[in-house]
Amino acid sequence: MKRKIDQTLLELWLGILAYGVVFEIVLLFFSRNPAYSIGLWIGVFLALAGAFHMWWSLDRGLDLPEKEAVKSLGAQNIIRYAVLVIVMGALMFVDFANPIFTFCGYMGMKVSAYLNPLVHRLRAGKKEQEISDGTAL
Repeated sequence: MKRKIDQTLLELWLGILAYGVVFEIVLLFFSRNPAYSIGLWIGVFLALAGAFHMWWSLDRGLDLPEKEAVKSLGAQNIIRYAVLVIVMGALMFVDFANPIFTFCGYMGMKVSAYLNPLVHRLRAGKKEQEISDGTAL
């Protein structure tokens, strides 16, 4: 079964990638240390994967009865953060990438979520879009 990707997830991914590119440009302006860039892009990849996992778990969990949905979404949230903690912990012991910049890259998911209305507007190509309740973006 082939499913189309959710438009909100696509816009979130575009925002994460744009954040990563802008952050990388600023980072290269101040430092050429490859460990910083590698850390940043590990974080961006984690943000992309985390956004997909969040979408997948919400899509699946909201079809469940209330008690099962709460358990499922809670468990999936713990899994998502456990992966982040494990990767960050591993990076702290390996001199391969900077864990601080990995965290900065992961924060691209948060920045992208806040900028989602702007990304949506840019993708739609219209000055003003209306949400189903009539609210203008």
